[in-house]
Amino acid sequence: MNARTPASHLARHRLQRALLWAVLVLFAAWFLAPLYVMLTTSLKDMAQVRDGHLLAWPDSPSLAAWSKAWSQACTGVDCGGLRPFFMNSVLMVVPAVLVSTAIGAVNGYVLSKWRFRGSELMFALMLFGVFMPMQVVLLPMSQVLGWFGLASSIWGLILVHVIAGIPNTTLFFRNSYVGLPDELIKAAMLDGAGFWLIFRRIVLPLSTPIMVVTLIWQFTNIWNDFLYGVVFSGADSKPVTVGLNNLANTSSSVKEYNVDMAAALIAALPTLLVYVVAGKYFVRGLTAGAVKG
Repeated sequence: MNARTPASHLARHRLQRALLWAVLVLFAAWFLAPLYVMLTTSLKDMAQVRDGHLLAWPDSPSLAAWSKAWSQACTGVDCGGLRPFFMNSVLMVVPAVLVSTAIGAVNGYVLSKWRFRGSELMFALMLFGVFMPMQVVLLPMSQVLGWFGLASSIWGLILVHVIAGIPNTTLFFRNSYVGLPDELIKAAMLDGAGFWLIFRRIVLPLSTPIMVVTLIWQFTNIWNDFLYGVVFSGADSKPVTVGLNNLANTSSSVKEYNVDMAAALIAALPTLLVYVVAGKYFVRGLTAGAVKG
């Protein structure tokens, strides 16, 4: 009896693991199925799209639809593809992510380690920006951009995303920095270090996990944004999400689903690459204190 008990436990454990893996594989297949359909459709020609099965792998995979989506597809009256929109997004996202992350790091440092009278109230008021619907700021933001002469420009979009991202980045860094020992800051002050020296030499080197979380969060939010892009951009400053919408809604004699799918994948590729390359660091950053407090 005793000899069979460990064996029965081992068999039960293996069965549980097998069931767990089966459920995980099922959910993974469920969530990855749309991506698979998009990828296979983008590699087919229209004859295969019309006559073949939705889940069928293309008979002769081709990147012709990708090439057309990138440089030839019509987005309204312009038939230059997604390339100019993609470059607009790159020019907008990189500075917006870096500036909003830098401001959030300084804000979090001040609000956690250099508190002053009213700092908690200021932090609470700043958090309203995290929960405020984006539609609320459209009209006042348009007026501000007009006052500064930045309406319908990439610089205007950068300013909008920096302002919209500050509440989130401040929240992330502040909650992370609260966990840093106050003794580190006090010891540095006793040694004569000032505000910026402590920030550069002590705080920033300990900020890698939360920095990665914030950079990925901001990059994803700004790259995927459509509302600000369609409202505040001009003819020459539209981001890739607006270009994708224009491409998908441009009417033609034949609806080219393979080109639409390729365009959607091109627009999503940067964020997919970011998560593939840095996804594990994102999870580590969250567990290291991004959601503490």
